[in-house]
Amino acid sequence: MRAPRRLEPDRVAEQLPSLYRAARAWTRSREEAEDLVQETCAHVLARPRLLTGEDELGYLLRALRNTLISQRRSERRRPVTTELDEDLAVGTRSSDDPAEAAGNREVFAAIAELPEDFRDALVAVDVAGLSYEEAARALGVREGTLTSRLFRARDRVARRLGKVG
Repeated sequence: MRAPRRLEPDRVAEQLPSLYRAARAWTRSREEAEDLVQETCAHVLARPRLLTGEDELGYLLRALRNTLISQRRSERRRPVTTELDEDLAVGTRSSDDPAEAAGNREVFAAIAELPEDFRDALVAVDVAGLSYEEAARALGVREGTLTSRLFRARDRVARRLGKVG
């Protein structure tokens, strides 16, 4: 068995065409394949890697596959988003239904009355659509703290709207 050796960046560059071909076969588009190869290389080259008895291409293909799997898992955890029609954007149209318009104003008023920490958590997750992890990172708090604030914010809005006894 050969002694561990360091993965050299020049050797990674030599493998890029093979990595791209593999990524293109695994992904849905040319752009996604390019992004996957770029992310994999950035991750692999971020710190020194020692190879034990395997060639660079095998190691890099495994890293490429693992990066793809991680990306797909993240995609599944994120809410599905669609383009927002400008006519339907919040605050840009008045509802044809006066009751709906009044309800929307009441919800936004209830959100505006929340303490800042609760309001930030609610807006980040329920309005902006961030995952709990992303929202916690954006707000600079632990995920458990975010979850607690979000629960309390939702509870207060529901109570304010008379949805909870």
